[in-house]
Amino acid sequence: MDTIGCVSAVASSRSVHVRNPCDLRTSVRSWAFRGSDCMGYRLATPNSWIMGKRPRCGFDPLKVVCVDYPRPELDNTANFLEAAYLSSTFHTSPRPNKPLTVVVAGAGLAGLSTAKYLADAGHKPILLEARDVLGGKVAAWKDSDGDWYETGLHIFFGAYPNIQNLFGELGINDRLQWKEHSMIFAMPNKPGEFSRFDFPEVLPAPLNGIWAILKNSEMLTWPEKVRFAIGLLPAMVGGQPYVEAQDGLTVKEWMKKQGVPDRVNEEVFIAMSKALNFINPDELSMQCILIALNRFLQEKHGSKMAFLDGSPPERLCMPIVDYIQSLGGEVRLNSRIQKIELNNDKTVKHFVLANGNIIKGDVYVIAAPVDIVKLLLPQEWKEIPYFKRLEKLVGVPVINVHIWFDRKLKNTYDHLLFSRSSLLSVYADMSVTCKEYFDPNRSMLELVFAPAEEWIARSDAEIIEATMKELAKLFPDEIAADQSRAKILKYHVVKTPRSVYKTVPNCEPCRPLQRSPIEGFYLAGDYTKQKYLASMEGAVLSGKLCAQAIVQDYDLLVSRPNKTQQLQVSQAV
Repeated sequence: MDTIGCVSAVASSRSVHVRNPCDLRTSVRSWAFRGSDCMGYRLATPNSWIMGKRPRCGFDPLKVVCVDYPRPELDNTANFLEAAYLSSTFHTSPRPNKPLTVVVAGAGLAGLSTAKYLADAGHKPILLEARDVLGGKVAAWKDSDGDWYETGLHIFFGAYPNIQNLFGELGINDRLQWKEHSMIFAMPNKPGEFSRFDFPEVLPAPLNGIWAILKNSEMLTWPEKVRFAIGLLPAMVGGQPYVEAQDGLTVKEWMKKQGVPDRVNEEVFIAMSKALNFINPDELSMQCILIALNRFLQEKHGSKMAFLDGSPPERLCMPIVDYIQSLGGEVRLNSRIQKIELNNDKTVKHFVLANGNIIKGDVYVIAAPVDIVKLLLPQEWKEIPYFKRLEKLVGVPVINVHIWFDRKLKNTYDHLLFSRSSLLSVYADMSVTCKEYFDPNRSMLELVFAPAEEWIARSDAEIIEATMKELAKLFPDEIAADQSRAKILKYHVVKTPRSVYKTVPNCEPCRPLQRSPIEGFYLAGDYTKQKYLASMEGAVLSGKLCAQAIVQDYDLLVSRPNKTQQLQVSQAV
């Protein structure tokens, strides 16, 4: 779930509306990131606030308090250990006598992961990024005021074992700000109110998830919960084979087949679908929902969420780059691939960059979004079934909106919030949830505008106007669509016309393995075959699997003749 998620396909608007800020009415009593340093000070939250006790009379705390929670115990879970073992194989594999030079196009999480694990295995990656910023679908930019705005609102789940391993391998576990184990939904019929699913720490999975669902009496009635549970029974009993078999059904088709009430769709699945893939349940494959539910219900901390403590390019991507370079790899920005030049036998001869430079290697990887891959494919490859199946995989449009207000908004939480709006997916007050974006006086809301297909070509002003109308429902006492209450200081709108692949029915057979039928050519990306679908975890795992395939193929790849030299010798003769 990328919340929540292209290379060259991103259109970023940097237009800013500046207003005269009103007098700030917010009285800041205390802000704290538990057990952490913020803005140069060690802050603490009174225990009575944390425990929910009533403060003494005359004390006026804000409703929102920044409280980070300890990292959950993930290291002994089966999925974490499986991911850790895969990471270890790159260190324990035999050191190559002749390290391979591997050219990797795309410095998103898939490309960074591919390069990192190849470097671990003793090879030399050359990582090429088309733009001047790292991260791909987690890219971010800094405006003239020094404020960051991002491609998407990114959440790191406990159910992301390969990402959690990656943070540990880089020594940056402390950069994840874990939140309380809850899922919080806005109530459209009760503007300004929220409904919570709280997962108790004392219970194991799946009991903690069942308890959270049973305790929530605001979104589903008991009869609806029972019918929903009965509908899910085949997935619980049938396991992964059943989940994969549902790829051919949309969420709504599956619900009808299982006799699940329509209100479950309205109350739960619309919000989940938009958060997982930026589309509605009448389009989304049910396999996607079931995979998420399986991870969240079967792993005690699977649905627990963390925010990165700053911008992804600096706080996540740069440590990977530093690691790659420390092992002899290279990372080059502003290196856009224009063409894949082929040898006579249709293997890759070299990459041609937009500036005309030629990049040669022993092995080649494209770690770009699937839409970019399809544009780069040589004509000679397009009828090969492996590549032809890519035609069904299409990126989904998404818009990320950032709005800076002239005051501190109170009707929010230090957490990800599901808006349940027809136009918005999830949102968060980043001035509360993220250390680097912390501001005690003003809120910055980051919102995912989805589905975005009908809005991607509209002006930023239209998008902001529509967003403000939705925010007036979420903050009825603080925000008005005409800005008669909270005023906009500035905004940024980031449009991604083709983001993660659209997980519609019958896509699964079209997802390619990382090893292509072209000798010496590989793919990486969340759209390639791996069990976490279109997500940051899927991107990182795809890079590991790509690197694994190259390491496994080492003997074949190192013995390949240099076809370029052979051709030159033949022409000379």
